[in-house]
Amino acid sequence: MTAISLSQLSKEFELAARRPGYGTFKDLFRWRRGNPSAGGRFLALNQVSFEVQRGEVFGVIGRNGAGKSTLLKIMSRILRPTAGRVEMRGRVGSLLDVGAGFHPELTGRENIFLNAAILGLAHSEVAARFDEIVAFSGVENHLDEPVKHYSSGMHMRLAFSVAAHIEPEILLLDEVLAVGDADFQKKSMDRIERTGQRGQTVILVSHNIQTVLRLCRRALCLDQGRIVAIGEAAEVAAHYLDIGGTNQGARVYPEGPYAPGDSVARLRAVRVRNRAGDTVTSVQLDQEFGIEMHFEVLEEGAILFPSLKLYNEDWPALWATDAASESHGRPRRVGRYTEIAWVPPHLLSPGVLRVTSAVHSFRPFREHFVEPDTVVFHAVETPGGARGEYLGSIESATRPLLPWTVEYQKAPES
Repeated sequence: MTAISLSQLSKEFELAARRPGYGTFKDLFRWRRGNPSAGGRFLALNQVSFEVQRGEVFGVIGRNGAGKSTLLKIMSRILRPTAGRVEMRGRVGSLLDVGAGFHPELTGRENIFLNAAILGLAHSEVAARFDEIVAFSGVENHLDEPVKHYSSGMHMRLAFSVAAHIEPEILLLDEVLAVGDADFQKKSMDRIERTGQRGQTVILVSHNIQTVLRLCRRALCLDQGRIVAIGEAAEVAAHYLDIGGTNQGARVYPEGPYAPGDSVARLRAVRVRNRAGDTVTSVQLDQEFGIEMHFEVLEEGAILFPSLKLYNEDWPALWATDAASESHGRPRRVGRYTEIAWVPPHLLSPGVLRVTSAVHSFRPFREHFVEPDTVVFHAVETPGGARGEYLGSIESATRPLLPWTVEYQKAPES
């Protein structure tokens, strides 16, 4: 049965115009009357049509500014569409912004009842689920404090807990898993999985491709307000990666003294690349890739060791590597160097990965530059890889493909 149906949905915004300097209100009125469309118009959504079935967890992905949040706000009835039709069959709960629906002067306890009332629950229904909501959110020690003193993570944990436990027929979530620690994110993902299994419909907006692949069987990709791909989540994710939907895979630093470094060495560029020499913004975990660092040596005879560290969103450094073996303590000549660390396939776990680039020397030890987040990219695993069809969470910083031996012994006949 269809739970959500959108047909030819469009949303147009008027852009703010650049006005002359401040004067009198009469001057502004005259200017506006003479320039009724000076700011132009922007089409945030352009003829978007799709259907979602009851009990489905459906993913929405796309680059920043693609129209994802506008789509959810229209579905939540926060915005009116310029054209088209939206049909939502069932009570709708939504979590679109940190702290949305919370009153900053009220306590967490009071906001639970307020937020649930906004979403259509009676006081008695909230009271029956109150302990479960609080336990899931993890804010027990701050329950009677005004939420204006909460961190963004505490806001989101409490808001998600309320939205998930009132069990609306349709739940709209915008980047809800981007806030909070790893433990809460895991609990939230498990809750979303159970929500779909109980027959509730979930629309999930996320930049984390692995989250979409784990939770959603189907998804769509928005780009410049249009649907550019819709269907099986793995196919949509592949299209998203093809159009460069993830973070930058390369960074170039300015010439001269403004790049990271000192009088001995300066960082010039870092990029993620494949064997063909192409810069990539995402990598398949069953394929080799390289992290390439360009740096400049400014002082003759320095003994330098370039190094790289890799991080993801859940763990401290996954690994560190340096080029000590290639230099063997030999002095460097003045000039520019390109050095690449090749990462073998089947080593990492999926997720958003960040690179810290550094150059240091010994005798005496000295850091010439240590630059965090020089590049950010996405590691993705699709069905049919080393883990077969399973794309669920594995609590491990790395996930090497190791050789296994199997011994079988037939059970004795009774």
